This record gives sequence, C-alpha cells and structure tokens, in this order.
Amino acid sequence: QVQLQESGPGLVKPSQTLSLTCAVSGVSIISGYDAWTWVRQPPGKGLEWMGVILHTTNTDYSPFVKSRTSISRDTSKNQFSLQLRFMTPEDTAVYYCARISNYMLDYWGQGIQVTVSS
Repeated sequence: QVQLQESGPGLVKPSQTLSLTCAVSGVSIISGYDAWTWVRQPPGKGLEWMGVILHTTNTDYSPFVKSRTSISRDTSKNQFSLQLRFMTPEDTAVYYCARISNYMLDYWGQGIQVTVSS
C-alpha cells in the first residue's frame, strides 16, 4: 500500500522559508515513471498545483511560485521535499504531497496546515 506523509512546521513567520518533507512508503520514489508533486489549498479556495519532480529528477513549477520554489528528493530516505521562500500570509494553506502515475494523482498525503503569521 502506497502511503505519503507530510511533515514540517505548522507556523512560519513572514519572509521565512517553508521546508516540507513528504515521506513515501510502499513504493520507491525512483520506480518506473512516477512523478511526485506538491499541491496546496488556501482557505476558501481551490487546489493550487505548485510543482513536480519527475523520475528523471527534472522539476517543473507553477508560474505563480516558480521564482521562490524548489522541489528535491532524497532517495536514501525515500522522500521528497518542498522549499518555499519569502513566505507571506497569502501562502497560508493546507499543503499536500501526491504521486502522479499514468497522468493521475493517485495517492495523496493527509495534508499539513501551514499558517504564515508573525
């Protein structure tokens, strides 16, 4: 059974960098052609795709966060991470990690609430 679990701080101050990790179990993050992605949902809004890391280690980011986002992976720990720099209150959201397989987001983490406040 594939499982994903987000971890990281629940509260971040404005201008700080958010670092989240997604621990994956039940499948290797370098198996096949799977890709691994981050999605967020601000309060009262829909899902926002943030970026993805492919099986090739190439990355792609949504234009609205591209300039301040990095996604990386640690194959020794079977996990991938998100860094979002220069946080503002508008970055307050529930952050999810998910797997992309056959063009579908088929497995999701439970989500982690991140609040940006001084």
